[in-house]
Amino acid sequence: MELKDQVRELRAQGRSPKEIAKALKVAPSVVAPLVRAIAAESPAVDPEVVGCWVNVGWSEGLTVDPARGWVDEAPESGTGGMVCVLVARRHTWDKMTVCGYLADVYCLGLKNAIGPDVLDERELARFRQYFFGEYAGWQEVPFELAKNIVFGSIDFARTLGFEAHEDFAPLADDMLGKWEGDSAITFGRNGKPFYVQGPDDKPQRVLQILRRKLTDEEFDYLIVDP
Repeated sequence: MELKDQVRELRAQGRSPKEIAKALKVAPSVVAPLVRAIAAESPAVDPEVVGCWVNVGWSEGLTVDPARGWVDEAPESGTGGMVCVLVARRHTWDKMTVCGYLADVYCLGLKNAIGPDVLDERELARFRQYFFGEYAGWQEVPFELAKNIVFGSIDFARTLGFEAHEDFAPLADDMLGKWEGDSAITFGRNGKPFYVQGPDDKPQRVLQILRRKLTDEEFDYLIVDP
């Protein structure tokens, strides 16, 4: 087998150029141009999705298209419309790129994102425990559900006058891919926008934005800072 074919095979396993050079007992300077040449032979492909998880109770207050078959293992978990989504893609053969999202599915859409970080299996297990630590638990879900929660909540919030933070949107695109079409989820609490004040929110500003689009009868809210 030619050296280039050996490099191609190891690269397909997710090995880094340094790891390939060590395995083949050649200098990294020999491997690097071969890796670049192999990459140029075919169009870029998104890394494989190796896991998606959401907190149990993610569907509370939402209406979900039953044709999708998405099941919430504990729909009455008291999440209050705050849903966490965790996505992992293959990075190398033994590591994953991981990104987490916090979505306010009742009103504000994507509120925060963590990562992306490169983790191995043990680190991912620890991080997942921490990430879902305030919930009753988590469940593995289809990739399409993760996309529908994150992008769908962004679209819903936009109809109310709220945009995802400029730092967060690229993280959604990078890990979840492009979004087309409408979500299979109806957002808002039972179909109605419901704002619950968060620790870093400016509640009066939020209410002001909501009132540009809606009357007071068309949305609900709960604030502690009058």
